[in-house]
Amino acid sequence: MRKLFYSLALLWVPLTALQAATPTARKPNILYILADDLGYGDVQALNPQRGKIKTPHLDKLAAQGMAFTDAHSGSSVCTPTRYGLLTGRYAWRSRLQRGVLDGGNDEPLIAAERLTVPGFLKQHGYATACIGKWHLGFIATAPADADAKKGKGNKGGGAASVGSVITGGPTTRGFDYYLGCSNARTMASLIENDRVIERIEPVAMLPRLAQRATAYLGERAAAAKAGKPFFLYLPLTSPHTPIVPTPEWQGKSGLGDYADFVMQTDAMVGEVLSALDRLGLAGNTLVIFTSDNGCSPAAGTDKLERQGHFASAQFRGYKADIWNGGHRVPFLVRWPDKVKAGSRSAQVICHTDLLATCAELMGAKLSASTAEDSVSILPALMGRDTAPLREAVVHHSIHGMFSIRQGPWKLALCAGSGGWSKGGGPESPQLYDMAADVGETKNLASQKPEFVARLRKLLESYVANGRSTPGASQTNDAKIELHKPAGKASKE
Repeated sequence: MRKLFYSLALLWVPLTALQAATPTARKPNILYILADDLGYGDVQALNPQRGKIKTPHLDKLAAQGMAFTDAHSGSSVCTPTRYGLLTGRYAWRSRLQRGVLDGGNDEPLIAAERLTVPGFLKQHGYATACIGKWHLGFIATAPADADAKKGKGNKGGGAASVGSVITGGPTTRGFDYYLGCSNARTMASLIENDRVIERIEPVAMLPRLAQRATAYLGERAAAAKAGKPFFLYLPLTSPHTPIVPTPEWQGKSGLGDYADFVMQTDAMVGEVLSALDRLGLAGNTLVIFTSDNGCSPAAGTDKLERQGHFASAQFRGYKADIWNGGHRVPFLVRWPDKVKAGSRSAQVICHTDLLATCAELMGAKLSASTAEDSVSILPALMGRDTAPLREAVVHHSIHGMFSIRQGPWKLALCAGSGGWSKGGGPESPQLYDMAADVGETKNLASQKPEFVARLRKLLESYVANGRSTPGASQTNDAKIELHKPAGKASKE
C-alpha cells in the first residue's frame, strides 16, 4: 500500500489552466445542470441494484456520454459547493467556515474582484446566463410600498417583495442574465436580473425554470450557430425541500413524494436536452449534469431504504456528512464526437475543476490568484488520462469538519459524520482505505499512523499555501481551523 501511495503522488501531473493548451477548433456551448440534494444513488444508471427511482433521461445522458464514478462536491452542503463550482476555489478559504448562507440579505460570498467561470467565459466571447437557485448572497432592497406588494405566496422567511432591487447578485458576478431565486426559504420571490418580478408558489418554481431555460436556448440558437457560444448554468431547486412535485407527478414513483420529485427533475432535464436536439445545438454543446451534494435525510431516507431505494448507493452517510454519501455525486458529461458514448471514468474529480477545464478548452492561462483549487478534467473527457489528474481532493462538512482523499486513502479530522448522521464512534481522526472499504466502516487510523501523518501534512500545506494546485502561494480570506469541536450549523 505504501508503494501505491507514493506512486499516486509521483504520477500526479495535473493539466491546470496555468499551462497553455491548444483550444478546440470551435468553442462549444456549455450547459451545466446542477441538481439540488440529488444523491449519487438516485440516478438509476449509477445504482442499478439499489436504486428504485426511474430516471430515464439521466440514464440516456449517461449512455450518450461519460459517467464519472468518483466525482465530489467541495462541500456536503449547498452554498460552499456553489462558491467552489463558480470560482475554482474551496469555500472554506472564504469567510464561510461552516453551514450555509441564510438566503435573506447576505453579503455576496464571491468577492466582486474574483474571476468566476461566467466572467472568464465572457472574456472568450460567451453569452452567459444563470437560471435557477443562486444561494451565494445578495442584498435585496425593498421598494417604499413593499407591504402592499407582498401579495400571496409569501411563504418563506426573508422572501423579498416584488420590486425589490438586488445588489451583488448573479449579474454582478459574470452572468449577462439571471432568472431564479436565492434558496428554498425565499423561493416565493422570483428574481429576474436585479429585480424581484413576481411572487410564486414553490411548486411552480421547477416548471418555471424549465420553461425559461428552453426559451433561452431558443433565443441563443442562431447566435450559437454563428459562432457566439453560450454558457447556461442551470442550478435547479429540486429535489431539495420543499418537496413539491406537481400534480401530474404525484404518485408516479410509488415510493413517495421525494421519488416523485426526482422523477420530475429527471423529466425537466429531458425537456432541456430535447430543446438542444430540436434547435440543432446538441452536437456542439458540452452538457454536464451533477448535484451540489448528497441526498438529504429530509427526503425520508430511512423509509426509502426500507422500500429498497438507497439514495447514497453503497456509500455511507447523506447530505451534510464528511462521509462519502455527503459529497459523492452523480457527474454525467455529454459532448458528441468528443466524449465517448457509454464510457466511464474512475478519476477523482471535484466541482471546483470547472474553471480550469474551461481554461484548457480556451487554450488560456489564468492568473496565480484564480482557480486555486481547480484542475482540468479535459484529459479524462478526451480519453487520454493515464495518471491521476488530482493530487488529492479536500472535503468539508456542514459543521466545518475536514477530510482529505489521496488515491484510495481518506483521512477525516473528526469523529463521526461531521454532519447530521449518527454513529461512527468517538475515534478521531478516521482513516479509510476507499479501495477496500468504500462504505467507510473500518477506521485504520491507529493501525497506519504514517498515512495519517502524511495526509495531515498535505492538508496543512494546502491551507498554508492558499491553494492545492501548483503556483504561487495565495492568502485565505479567514483563519482556518483544521481541528474543531462539533457544533451546530444552519440547516438548509
